[in-house]
This record gives sequence, structure tokens and C-alpha cells, in this order.
Amino acid sequence: MNTVSDETFSKKDFTQNPLKISEYENCVFENCIFYASRLSGISFSNCEFNDCDLSLIIIEKTAFRDVHFNNCKIIGVDFEPANDFGLRFHFKNCNLTHSIFFNKDLRKTVFDHCILHETDFTQANLMESSFKHSDLSGSVFDQTHLEKADFTEALNFRIIPE
Repeated sequence: MNTVSDETFSKKDFTQNPLKISEYENCVFENCIFYASRLSGISFSNCEFNDCDLSLIIIEKTAFRDVHFNNCKIIGVDFEPANDFGLRFHFKNCNLTHSIFFNKDLRKTVFDHCILHETDFTQANLMESSFKHSDLSGSVFDQTHLEKADFTEALNFRIIPE
């Protein structure tokens, strides 16, 4: 697999020209459109996505290792089939409405000022994660590990401590 390092992709429409299956390291994606794109088998390490539309992307066996999403639209994404090895995210000012994190190990994940309406965290490990200033209206936390999770100034969450 090819490795692409230290590149910036700006204002690219990957719905027309799909992102090549490669390992992307230290890359920045700015104002890119990935809407409903297949990103399966791609590896992202130490990458940033800024002001991108990643709604409805397909991420089977996609690796996200220390990936930052800033001001991104990530609606309706099923993260369950993503590669678990080294999985690490940071979300700031993102819309993750209707996304699914079923059974994912998301320890220490940051969701800062995010919209997480109807997001499914069933059986996820969110130990020491942060939801500061995020709106969790309708989100599901069923059998979710929330030890030391920070809900400071989070809105509309409902957790039943059973």
C-alpha cells in the first residue's frame, strides 16, 4: 500500500474522484467533500479534517489513528466496521447526528461543542471521554462504559445508571 505523507488536500470533491486506497500520514483535508464516499481499507494517521463533509461515508476496515475533525459534517456514519487498532479521534464543532459507535473503544475521545443527536454509543467504552458543550439529544448510552466521562455543560443527555 502506498503512503502519502505531509500533504494538504484543499477543496477536493472525492465524490467525483475517489480518494486512493493508501496510508495517509500527517495529511490535512480542508473543505473537502467525501459525501457517501467509500473510504474502506484506507489508513489515516495523525491527519486533520477541517470543514469537510464526511456524511454517510463507508469505512469498513478504515483506520483512524489520532485523527482530528474540526467543523466537519459527519452525519449518519457507522463507525462500527472501522479498524479498531490504534483507533483515536478528536472532534471539535462537528455534527455527528445519527452516527453509530457501537461497541467501539473510544477511551479519552473528545467531543467538544459537537451535535450528537440520535447518536448510538451502545456498548462503547467512553471512559475518560469528554462531551463538553455538546448536544446529545436522543443519543443512546446502553451498556456504555462512562467511568470518568466529562459531561460538563453538555446538553440534552439522558443516562440511566443501571
